[in-house]
Amino acid sequence: MQLFDVLIIGSGLAGESAALRLADHYRVALVAKTSLEESASSRAQGGIAAVIDIKDSNEAHINDTLIAGAYLNNLKATRFVVENSRRVIEWLIERGVPFTRDDSGYHLTREGGHSARRVIHVADATGLAVQEILTRQVRAHPNITVFEHHVAIDLITGRKLGLPNNRCYGAYFLDDVKHRVLTLGAANTLIATGGAGKVYLYTTNPDTATGDGIAMAWRAGCRIANMEFIQFHPTCLYHPQAKNFLISEAVRGEGGVLLLPDGTRFMPTHDRRAELAPRDIVARAIDYEMKKRGLDCVYLDIAHKGADFIRTHFPNIHARCLEFGIDMTRGPIPVVPAAHYTCGGIVCDLNGRTDLPGLYVSGEASCTGLHGANRLASNSLLECLVFSEAATKDMLASPPVNIPKLPRWDESRVTDADEEIVISHNWDELRRFMWGYVGIVRTNKRLKRAQHRIRLLMREIDEFYAKFRVSHDLIELRNLVVAADLIVRCAMRRKESRGLHFSLDYPETAPKARNTVLPGRRSN
Repeated sequence: MQLFDVLIIGSGLAGESAALRLADHYRVALVAKTSLEESASSRAQGGIAAVIDIKDSNEAHINDTLIAGAYLNNLKATRFVVENSRRVIEWLIERGVPFTRDDSGYHLTREGGHSARRVIHVADATGLAVQEILTRQVRAHPNITVFEHHVAIDLITGRKLGLPNNRCYGAYFLDDVKHRVLTLGAANTLIATGGAGKVYLYTTNPDTATGDGIAMAWRAGCRIANMEFIQFHPTCLYHPQAKNFLISEAVRGEGGVLLLPDGTRFMPTHDRRAELAPRDIVARAIDYEMKKRGLDCVYLDIAHKGADFIRTHFPNIHARCLEFGIDMTRGPIPVVPAAHYTCGGIVCDLNGRTDLPGLYVSGEASCTGLHGANRLASNSLLECLVFSEAATKDMLASPPVNIPKLPRWDESRVTDADEEIVISHNWDELRRFMWGYVGIVRTNKRLKRAQHRIRLLMREIDEFYAKFRVSHDLIELRNLVVAADLIVRCAMRRKESRGLHFSLDYPETAPKARNTVLPGRRSN
């Protein structure tokens, strides 16, 4: 057992920014499933939404967020994030992030759903630039102990230890290199594990996005909310060799148009905002046109802006497309929708506190109330920064906690798995039926089919987990099936279409917006 003041699970922007804010005061353990550099944050292209321009306003940003979120947003949380946006951007600038500049100062771009240019960025690779700088600082800080290639298995709670006061005392991790289970104890634990995009067959998410934090918190008794709202990014590069590469919202923000194979523009017939409509509308429009016409993809064209403009504004997207023989300066890019962002997650307050004392959450694994039924473009990295700051402030103000003796991971009643093929088959089956039955457009019949298959898989996976030693793939599969179950449960409870959840059985939007909250179950 190793003890720390704070345990942070996840190495994206939420996790690394929290670690750096705490490290001058506390001993911090930062745990990454693979390397520190591999996260959804590092893939964020567009930028970070913040009120910086004097012609912009907090009220305008709040209003845009509420419209995109179909008014399911928590107004208090939305205001909290927006009003803190400028300060967290200034924190990144102090850390050395080289945001793109122009003659008037920092260059701000506009993305779908925004009424103003307010997305500050580093060319078209903002997440990568921010992550590289913070990662160097994390590795250099003497008070941060980094654990790479460690997969979180489960949280350690007072209830599991048989204590009268239930709280979080840390977690168990599988060391992927040494193939042993490690016990990390801490007075406070922050879940920053990201979303659950890998529950779907097609996703822009990294392979690490298997809903680990959400599943662990659910098993520990925390409430989970709004998991039915899975955002499908409208424009993922369509190419057999291009895995998970999205084409930034900013391409449409800077004038890119969506076309059918014959060159016909179709978005104006779906929404008056055309290509600048929120992501759920654009994704459904593309899905509709593809199914109606039997298309494999549609096309995104910005060639009319000129080669110099494209190379300046989208150097990384341009270079990546060229690797696949696609020159976006001369013609359109083939694109399809793909699962991109989990808008629901672990319920928390404005300090990032969950239902379990000592357990905090920040980033995509959380349900803060900011996103409502659909995340506004470039609000995700902003949420990471604001809630990680809030959580660290709360931790620093909290009284000391005595950590009890934590038991070692018990492998006395399990053996090595005899057929690993079962895991890969279950993984493939889960992702395929989630894509087919719980995708962009849903029906009661499809959801019931998915629920039936999930229950069968859960029994099989639980039996496998009880008999055999844990492995990386088994841990992820166990968490993925929980995430799938939560998505379907929430979707079946929503008797309307709102934001990212569109049901053919309930096509209308209810007069009153209500959250779908799954009450925390009693942990074992």
